[in-house]
Order: sequence, then structure tokens, then C-alpha cells
Amino acid sequence: MTTTTHRGSIDGLGSSLPIGTLLPAVFADDDLAQRFVGGLDDVIAPILNVLDCLDAYFDPALAPADFTRWLGTWVGAETDGTEPEDRLRAAVAAAARLHRVRGTRRGLSEAVRLAFGTEPEITESGGATWDARPLGPFPGTPRPRLHVTLRLPDPTPADTHRLDALVSAARPAHMPYTVEVTAERTPER
Repeated sequence: MTTTTHRGSIDGLGSSLPIGTLLPAVFADDDLAQRFVGGLDDVIAPILNVLDCLDAYFDPALAPADFTRWLGTWVGAETDGTEPEDRLRAAVAAAARLHRVRGTRRGLSEAVRLAFGTEPEITESGGATWDARPLGPFPGTPRPRLHVTLRLPDPTPADTHRLDALVSAARPAHMPYTVEVTAERTPER
């Protein structure tokens, strides 16, 4: 069962624009009218508060966590809903930058680091070289391949599935790939 949080009235939150002050002067001293619109102020105050602070809702560092998760869907952040709040905010903040380097080794490495909090080991078959003489040897290997290894303190099968989905989305489209999630190496004594 999932629970959904809803924004609503906030006890003690005053309205930045009380309706009672906007009524015609004849209602300024009318206790019933002032109490009635005071109830409306309690309902409208959270909405006005959001509108007053709207720019903060589009900054992943300042927005509420639930809105940051939703904002991540807008910018195509590689999140799955299980990451801690600090990694969620970092992934949403980096999403636009990551789209510019998508399909590159750097983009893949950064996407994995943001999702898991650790640098992956990436092995690929490609290469580039320059030579003044033509017909030199080609760099890399003729058959394309990509292998991503991730070392985590306590790996689970879900981590392998998450890494596979992440690499599938962030790799070059033509590149076959494999992934591996292993336990961190313990320092030898």
C-alpha cells in the first residue's frame, strides 16, 4: 500500500493578501463578514504561499522533496524513487547537463555515480587515434562492446536490475553491453 501526501492547510499560516482588507468599507467592521472571509484566507493561504515562492519550487535544492521527485520527471532525471533525498536532488539538478553528454563514457559514468553514489568501472571497445601516415592500425577492437562494473558495499539483485536499466538508457544506442554489480573490495592487511 502506498501513501500519498497532499498539500493542504497549514495551521497558523497567515495569508499574504487577506480578503477582509479587500472588501468594501461597509464590511470592514462586520464581524460575520470578517470571520467568513478569514476562513477563506485559511484555505487560500497555502496556495498564495506556493505562488509567492514559486521560483524555489523549480530549484531542486530548495523545492520540497515530493515536488523534486515530480520535477525529475519533467527533466528526464534517471531516478527510480528509491534514492536518498540528497542523491535525488543532485540527479534532478544534473539532468539537463547529462542529456548533453548522453551516450558518452562521461555521461554514463556520471549517471551511474548520481544513481548509486559510487564511480563505476567502464570498459569499452572503442578508441580514437591520429596518424600522419595513412593505413595505420585501427584503435580499439572490431566488435563493439561495453561492460560496466559497479562495486557496492552490500549489493542486491535489485541493484543489478537498476544498473542494467540505467546503462540501457544512457549508453550509445548501437552498443551491446553487459553489467556487473559486485561487493566492494576489502582493503588487504
